[in-house]
Amino acid sequence: MMVANQRNWAGNFRYSAARTHQPETVDQVREIVSRADKVKALGTRHSFNVIADCAEDLISLSHLDRVIEIDRDRRTATVEGGARYGQVGEYLHARGYALRNMASLPHISAAGACATATHGSGDGNGNLATAVVAMEMVTAEGELVEISREKNGERFDGMVVALGGLGIVVKLTLEIVPSFLVRQDVYENLPWDQLEEHFDAITASAYSVSMFTNWQSGCVNQVWLKQCVTDAAALEPAPTFFGATRAHADRHPISDVSAEHCTSQRGVAGPWHERLPHFRMDYTPSNGEELQSEYFVPRRNAIAAFAAIARLRERISPLLLISELRTIAADRLWMSPCYGQASAAIHFTWKADWPGVRSVLPMIEAELAPLGARPHWGKLFTLDPTRLQSLYERLPDFRQLLVKFDPRGKFRNAFLDRYIFGRR
Repeated sequence: MMVANQRNWAGNFRYSAARTHQPETVDQVREIVSRADKVKALGTRHSFNVIADCAEDLISLSHLDRVIEIDRDRRTATVEGGARYGQVGEYLHARGYALRNMASLPHISAAGACATATHGSGDGNGNLATAVVAMEMVTAEGELVEISREKNGERFDGMVVALGGLGIVVKLTLEIVPSFLVRQDVYENLPWDQLEEHFDAITASAYSVSMFTNWQSGCVNQVWLKQCVTDAAALEPAPTFFGATRAHADRHPISDVSAEHCTSQRGVAGPWHERLPHFRMDYTPSNGEELQSEYFVPRRNAIAAFAAIARLRERISPLLLISELRTIAADRLWMSPCYGQASAAIHFTWKADWPGVRSVLPMIEAELAPLGARPHWGKLFTLDPTRLQSLYERLPDFRQLLVKFDPRGKFRNAFLDRYIFGRR
């Protein structure tokens, strides 16, 4: 089945494909790929730039959304590429299992999130792609191949965060762990001097820690602590947290948006998949009509990076809905922004004003450049391709992988040509 050209989730971008297919089987995916000259996979459309665009054929994975199996011996779950994390979470929890981490939104697809190194938060938690141990992928010739850490060894580290350049990922096998409960508590008005002095202690205080700020006051507006618990009994949390005070009502990160969109807070314990994300599967996440950017810096540079953004507060404030500060563990995935380094991420949720946002992104990137900032692959940035390429030491190896798997460039598009191959 084919559908008309679509916009992305936030509405800021219209895909340029002449045809968008919605296959219902892997064999249909193979047939479409084998006939196409240029083709890209389309997940849940949560990217904000042209990374998934193609002028000819897009293949939506929306019908390939099942959990295939759980292997209890290997502690893995195999899911189809279009499966959304919220669906996967419900399925796994009902059977006593969990993923180690989830992103802010449970709405996003497994294949798309892993291909772009999308992440959650937590000092000990890698991005979502670090859970991948195997994939099934349709290659440029329409062949179905299985790749895995066991089979492909170190080269597998270049295949998981592949930016859609190797093929259409139709299945992923993910590491799983026993299911667990999480409670979520929100604290308000954390003084900046406390964050600067106690950053390591703050981010280590829970399994997952997220901080939200508008950069306008002397405080971080909100701190969300997601803590693993052993039973559903909600213990009364401390009234203060490094000078912040406990919120006595549920909060949305954006102060004037209803908290009904958000996962339960105030210490009410619940399943991991209903607490680790910020937003509920059955509600519009975040603000809806928005733009997003995000930059990763080595963790050791986190405080300097926060100070650099604070210097721009007067320029970014009129355009900003909210910023989120998180930490992510180091990984070994070649094209991950956290490759080889524990990282701090600075996320910007912008108003839907691209001309305005485009004018401030170069300022942000200039401030963060001395600190080694890498942008999120699926969000908005203006970094020069040469500069971006210099930040990834395994990029030459990744180029070789792309050429090996797709010598004629069937899966390449303007994004890969510009940022990976350096073609204008």
